[in-house]
Amino acid sequence: MRKNNLYKVTFLSQGKSIELYARHVASSALWGFTEIGELVFDPPGESIVVDPTEERLREEFKDTTMLHVPMHAIVRIEEVAKRGPLAIRDATSGDKIMPFPIAPPKGK
Repeated sequence: MRKNNLYKVTFLSQGKSIELYARHVASSALWGFTEIGELVFDPPGESIVVDPTEERLREEFKDTTMLHVPMHAIVRIEEVAKRGPLAIRDATSGDKIMPFPIAPPKGK
């Protein structure tokens, strides 16, 4: 495995489909798990636009050195040339989940 490989990993967790980028993906020493390490996030404050999904995932995985995901929860692993936006989707519909509450539409 080359050091600069970049993987887009999509997995299911608590009714959500989560897309993360990582430099390390391998079979885990824990039977039935896939290990995902060296998670890749944009450095904080690097972008003018704040991505709430990125901030939420960065906060959730801030102290994670290695993520062990059950193999049956892995949806897809792609080797990619560059990082794209992170996503949290509803596992059933595939719709993006709003990272913070928005005002409900006004009734008629």
